[in-house]
Amino acid sequence: MKKLAVTLFLTLFLQIIYAQKPEDALKNKPDLKVATQIVPDKADRNNNFYDNEESYILPLNDLMIGGEIENPGKVDFSGLTKRSVIVKEALLKNDSVNQFVGAYRYDGYSLFDILKDRVLKKKNAADFRPIIDVYVEIENNRGEKVVLSWGEIYYPNFLHNIIIATEVMRIVPSKSKDLWPLPTESKLIVSQDLISERNISSPVKITVISYPRSYVVNREISPLVSEKVIMFAGEKQVDSFSTTPAQLQTETLHTIFYGKGRGIHSTQPFSGVYLKNYLAGKSRFNQNSLRTGLVVCAGIDGYRAVYSFSEIMNRSDQAEVLLVPCPDEKDGGKFRIFPSCDFFSDRAVKALSEIRVEVK
Repeated sequence: MKKLAVTLFLTLFLQIIYAQKPEDALKNKPDLKVATQIVPDKADRNNNFYDNEESYILPLNDLMIGGEIENPGKVDFSGLTKRSVIVKEALLKNDSVNQFVGAYRYDGYSLFDILKDRVLKKKNAADFRPIIDVYVEIENNRGEKVVLSWGEIYYPNFLHNIIIATEVMRIVPSKSKDLWPLPTESKLIVSQDLISERNISSPVKITVISYPRSYVVNREISPLVSEKVIMFAGEKQVDSFSTTPAQLQTETLHTIFYGKGRGIHSTQPFSGVYLKNYLAGKSRFNQNSLRTGLVVCAGIDGYRAVYSFSEIMNRSDQAEVLLVPCPDEKDGGKFRIFPSCDFFSDRAVKALSEIRVEVK
């Protein structure tokens, strides 16, 4: 009888062990310290789906900030608020989206808070005072670099979506019980990205940069109209157009058009084509462009805005940037840019004369 009981126990034990995928059994034993401030809701008693598992601490590196600011130096995290984001991470493989990584809740410190009290000292301030041509370069301890526009940190409709993660929790499916592999280092998380190529581990340096290309600023142009738009890939002209490319579908986006300085402009919708669909045939979509690509939109009057390539081409939230034809406008025709992802209208360049894609 005792022998039978032992046999049944061993059988049941082996069934439990092998019910998991072998790789999941290994993933379930991370060499990480469990964060103790939040008790996981293992029984799923509440309506929060993002607190059911243990959170693990990701060791944080010293983070230095430099570049075009008056007060460079090491980041003091002690006074910053912890933020949370939820993401489904995937990576490129052979320039296609076919490598799902996992679903996670990350906790950490937002770039909004990290950079909030750094005073900009733009190199080109004498010629162009607006902050919409600023971007940041983030480097990790392995020399990998990514770029983010100042606009996607400080202008988005929803703030604190880009963080330096110091804790991670798996979001485990209730039926399959898949245990996604856990990162083991602090990590930059850009939660609005569809493909997670900018989510680099162990960031150690942030550099603030104003876009260095010089444009002639002329606010006296009247009527303020650019008859055509020239498209550049780096220094090479690859296209120009004076009418909307016929193969692209027209989309209409509704908005409250509100400026940082002048407040409400209009409540009228914008109709145009997704800028990403135009750029898709004129630029390379790969790891380098997603990580370090910039898209610069400039008006005929020298007004310009910097976007990261990824915030235009790689969004998970469908908050698209529109290329809007406005042939009858005498103040800002024939094309303008409308960023539906932004709270403020400041990056909506009018009398558009140039679009330039650069990979740093």
